[in-house]
Amino acid sequence: MAADGFHRLHPEYFEPSPRWVRAVAGGVTVASSRRAMLLRPPDGLPAYYFPAADVRQDLLAPAGQARADARYGPAALYHLAAGGRVLENAAWSYTAPPAAGPALAGYFAFEWKLMDAWFEEDEQVYVHARDPYKRLDVCQSSRHVAVFVAGTQVADSRRPYLLFETGLPTRYYLPKADVRMDLLVPSETHTQCPYKGTASYYSIRVGDQLFENYVWYYPFPIPECPKIENRLAFYNEKVDLVIDGEPQARPQTKFA
Repeated sequence: MAADGFHRLHPEYFEPSPRWVRAVAGGVTVASSRRAMLLRPPDGLPAYYFPAADVRQDLLAPAGQARADARYGPAALYHLAAGGRVLENAAWSYTAPPAAGPALAGYFAFEWKLMDAWFEEDEQVYVHARDPYKRLDVCQSSRHVAVFVAGTQVADSRRPYLLFETGLPTRYYLPKADVRMDLLVPSETHTQCPYKGTASYYSIRVGDQLFENYVWYYPFPIPECPKIENRLAFYNEKVDLVIDGEPQARPQTKFA
């Protein structure tokens, strides 16, 4: 465990994703798979790996070089030509992964940031693949939260919302009425989170000091659960499901 009390390593997995995953570059879908694998290394972010048959091999050209990974073995690099552009070292495939590790041979992965867009089903996903084992909860609270910067109190609230996110410290989201908005300076900075959406920022001015991007908020967070309102679902364990023309096996769970 790290000194701040949060684990920096987590369990590794390489497992099938139930999601239809696509990567788009230059207006071209360069990979599209309903059988993608999701790899989460113990010290990194989850990433999608596509079977070779689900990748536009005609768009790939060997980069003429390889890179070595101490955990997963050597990887061949590929340039990607799409939409009139050539993206160097945009894809890789492990050629001889160790027998004791994930069976990565025959799969291709792409540099997330080099792609124009990624999709899970028909929804765009940002920053990196979502981790199915990551949990995010928001709880209303009556805790008293006070915030100080350079000796000046900038917030005082007894009505925070606490955001609990796996592997991260608790975040305290406060109503604007409980914050010294006269000390906040709008920032041009924006960041994205695959689990929460696009964040905007404020800096804090205390006297002649400017503390840049100390405050963030989500104007339009991702509304995950409300999307299923008034829709019906069936136990996969008890009915016969056919997805994209393919009959689905009944999963064995406690609901079977």
